[in-house]
This record gives sequence, C-alpha cells and structure tokens, in this order.
Amino acid sequence: MNNDNLLTKNYDYKLPQNLIATKPVYPPDSAKLLVYNKKNNTITHTLFSKIMDFIPKDCDIFLNDTKVIKARIFGVKPSGGKIELLLNKPLEDNRYLVMTRGRVKIGTIISFDCNLKAKVIKLNIDGSREVIFSQDDSELRFEDLILILDKIGHIPLPPYIQREDNLEDEKDYQTLFASNYGAVAAPTASLHFSDSLYKKFCNSYNIHKLTLHVGAGTFKPVDAENILDHPMHSEYYNIPSKSAKILDSKRDILAVGTTVTRTIEYYDRVKKLDGECNLFLNPQNKPQRVSYLLTNFHLPKSTLIMLVSAFIGREKTLDIYQEAIKHNYRFYSYGDAMIII
Repeated sequence: MNNDNLLTKNYDYKLPQNLIATKPVYPPDSAKLLVYNKKNNTITHTLFSKIMDFIPKDCDIFLNDTKVIKARIFGVKPSGGKIELLLNKPLEDNRYLVMTRGRVKIGTIISFDCNLKAKVIKLNIDGSREVIFSQDDSELRFEDLILILDKIGHIPLPPYIQREDNLEDEKDYQTLFASNYGAVAAPTASLHFSDSLYKKFCNSYNIHKLTLHVGAGTFKPVDAENILDHPMHSEYYNIPSKSAKILDSKRDILAVGTTVTRTIEYYDRVKKLDGECNLFLNPQNKPQRVSYLLTNFHLPKSTLIMLVSAFIGREKTLDIYQEAIKHNYRFYSYGDAMIII
C-alpha cells in the first residue's frame, strides 16, 4: 500500500469558486458528463443526456430511493434567543439526533411553529444533540414529525451552496423516484435524470432500488492526518430481497451514486438486508461488488473523493478532477457528473 494514499492532505485540490454549482441546470440531463473508461484509460466529454451511449448493455442499475426531509427548522429558546435545528436521523424511543446552531443545555426546550417543541436530553462530544420532539405534550413518532416538518421546515441545502433554500429547491433537490423519507442530503448523482431519460433507462435496463438515508455526516470533513483514523458516520439502509438477489448474483452492476455504492459494498461484506452502514471505501478498502460508478464531483479531502479513488486510484482521480476543472465542469451537489466504466 502506498503510504501517500493514507494521507488526507494528498486528496486535496484547488477549485475555482465559480465552479461550485449553487443551482442545477435545466433540463437536468443537459449537465455535462465526463466518461472515464478504465480499460482504455480514456476520457470523453459529453452530456448526461447521452449517458446511455456509454453504459454497458448487460448490467443492472441500482438507485437510492431515499427522500429528503425538510430537516432545517428555526425556533426560539425560553430566553427568547433564536436557534436553528437540523434533524439528522431518528433514534430509538422517539429520540432524534440533531445539530443545533445556537447554545443549548440538557433540559432546554426549543419552541417552533405549529406548537412543535424539542427537549434537549443529551449533548454528544461530536457537537450533535439528542432531543425528543412533542406537540401538545405528546411525543412524536417519525411519521408524525415528518408531516409537521413538511409545513414549517426548509430543504437542508449543503453548506457550500451558501444561499437560502427556495421553492425550486423543493423539487430540484429531490430525485424523480424519491419515496422513503429519511435523508438530509440528496443522492445527487440521480438529480441529473429528466423524466424522459429516466423512462428510457427503465425501458432499457433492469432497474433496482435500495434505500440509504443520507445523513449530515456525509459533509463531515476528514480532519485526521491519516484517513484510516477518520471516524466514519453511519446511516440507515434497507435492501429489498429482490434487489439482494441481484447483488448475490454475478451480474455487472452500475451504482448510481456513492450512497448506492456504500450500501451495496456493505451488504456484500455483511449480508444483512438492513441496518446501519458505516463503510469507508478508500484505496485500502476497494469495492468488491460494484462494477461501474456514476457520481458527481466531490469536495477536497472528503470521504467521497476517497471513495472514487478506491475505484481508480488517487492519482488518476485527481488527474480527472483537473481535467474537469480545465473544461469548466460544475462541482458538488448541483454540479455535473462523471461515470467510471
């Protein structure tokens, strides 16, 4: 193992500020697509609408059907101080893991619109908090909380977008096939599908769904000097038994996105249909089951650029990113895409 691949600083690159996408292109499949062919070591520049020209015909395609929650809400403390809360995920016994912007202590009760309240019951070392949500003195289950957040919450755009969410984001930051509420970030590789292109996909390939509820940890930077010292976040996943049959076969698989990749690779290692996925793919822990990867362009020194490096190596990944910068590709969640075949 090349020790250079273990150093977080070696996954860094400089990105011009103007290449950070703050909104999507319309239609979504007019986004750029960089195609990297591993066998030929070639790069092709095209549009996402042409992607079917490059995907091998005899492969199965996996998508993440998680749905983004309006997880960002604004409330007040008993003192009158304003506070922002970001729901991360439900825990057991009607408890929830959240992040807060604004000081709280155990016992603090935060009040929101619709008579929603959150009582802080635990402060975690990593800065997260555990709360219990209630309305009219009744503790709220996740299914009921979602209905309230739909009324008062905001789409939790990634921090690097640096603008407030708007009505367009409610559609743009959600995949066409989103069906299971639970994510605080979209599986962004899937945002490029237009209705017509998605229908063509479904008519041409065997399409399979799985669920991984993307958590706020996906944006957590790797602060450790050695990547293997990074505490990987965990996210809830579920794989339908029909989808698992394909994963247990020898069929070639295209994973649409890093979330799909991590879920498939975790299943390949543990053979459990649901649970908490905390798999960290990197050049020392390479994919074993996914054949091809469709993804966006990711943050420097992130676990996601390390995941891409697990497929094609760190140096090749950084070379491709420089090529994308040279050709003015748009980066991050609302940006352009690349496919590794």
